[in-house]
Amino acid sequence: MKLPAPVPRHRSLSQRLGRFFLNRLRHAYYRMAESTTGSHKRDFLVTHVEEARTELEETKEQLQTTLERFSALIEFDGGSLASYYRALKREFDRSEQKAEQVRDHIDTIESLATALFSEWEDELELYTNRSLRGKSRQKLKLTQRHYKQLITAMRRAESRVDPVLNAFRDQVLFLKHNLNAQAIAALQHELNHVSVDIAAMIKAMEQSIQQADQFIRTLEEPPALPKQSS
Repeated sequence: MKLPAPVPRHRSLSQRLGRFFLNRLRHAYYRMAESTTGSHKRDFLVTHVEEARTELEETKEQLQTTLERFSALIEFDGGSLASYYRALKREFDRSEQKAEQVRDHIDTIESLATALFSEWEDELELYTNRSLRGKSRQKLKLTQRHYKQLITAMRRAESRVDPVLNAFRDQVLFLKHNLNAQAIAALQHELNHVSVDIAAMIKAMEQSIQQADQFIRTLEEPPALPKQSS
């Protein structure tokens, strides 16, 4: 089964190099762990899918918190504008960090899944029992199908985060040099656009979380053994 290609994202050269070396270190770690602890790529993949699921939930909540801070600034009716702005900037920075953690987990899931499926395909040729080989091949195809649904949903959710972050970043940068009541009032329409984007993001994230649950169940469910002939 052809797996979905990774979605290209704009990253700096230093980020790409950092991710390259990080992936190399991860692969070395996984090989060592498999040989010393008996853990398998399947176990690592389940762990990262569970962590990505958690990160998606936390990112969704964090972006909603950032929206609330932005709403509070727009509705400013007295007090320190600088304090409102600092609170918004702080929540935006946390949102960026959460989004980056989601990307890291999705990248790792892609890398692990590719390695797992390649290894699984190779091992099919080692069976001498045709029935067991057939059962394993069926489980592989089912797992690949659910993985394709998972990674597509996760990349869709990731893509929904970017417009929200971009809008927040624009507003934070603008307010940094235009921190006055008139400028803040002029951003009211931006709040409406961001609210729509966040609603679409939440829907995509919830679908991704459902796919993560389904994929974990698929991996953890043992394949049916062939019936013994009487």
